[in-house]
Amino acid sequence: MLPLKGQDVNTHSLSRKGNSCKSLFDGKTFSGWRSYYTTDKPAKGWVVENGCIKNLKGNGRPRGGGGDLMTDDVFYDFEFSFEWNIEAGGNSGVYYLFQERQKNPGFSMYRGDDGTSPVGFEYQLVDDARHDDVVKNGPIRSTGALYSLIPPSNTKKVNPAGTFNHSSIIVKGKHIEHWLNGEKILAYDLESPILLQALAQSKFKHAQVIGKKAPTRILLQDHGNEIRFRNLKIRILSPSCVSEKEN
Repeated sequence: MLPLKGQDVNTHSLSRKGNSCKSLFDGKTFSGWRSYYTTDKPAKGWVVENGCIKNLKGNGRPRGGGGDLMTDDVFYDFEFSFEWNIEAGGNSGVYYLFQERQKNPGFSMYRGDDGTSPVGFEYQLVDDARHDDVVKNGPIRSTGALYSLIPPSNTKKVNPAGTFNHSSIIVKGKHIEHWLNGEKILAYDLESPILLQALAQSKFKHAQVIGKKAPTRILLQDHGNEIRFRNLKIRILSPSCVSEKEN
């Protein structure tokens, strides 16, 4: 277990003194969201159902249904909070600080990837109890991890598959935190020795831009498993934050 940094600063509480929270989902439509590969709303794989954005069950592989879904807007310093409910044995994630490679393909990230998939940081969402990736690779692939890089606290409390959990991602300056069900489970700093070492030893070692601070969309991963998202909200943490649409 890598040590958590910044445990003496309650960033989550401090962030609530900032700007008011804005909803990123109206509970009824895909307004504010678009497909990763097009500027359109998802034509398949994703539905709005019972106040949730739902990714339908597919083949269990990345882009196994309608492809990834991401925000129209980009953000800089923010707190993104959301609730999620994944099927038994399911796998998904939330991407941030990622590179969009739709028009500039690079190296393959997984079997079947044509080099156009997003590359960046992922708050892992997975059924810890049942998914083979967690069993084989351990905490760095478990819920709340900075996927394949930094594991969450071993004292985290995650509700079982089929029930809702509450998560938050805080990006403020170069400091980043993952929260789960009201507890900080992971913290790190961009360009820190811990992060740079983890990157150098991972499948991201060839991604030169990963780990750089830049305006980012927020992306919901289609991993071919059923997952529901609700109460998706953003809180801007800096007056100089970028929050605008990009084509």
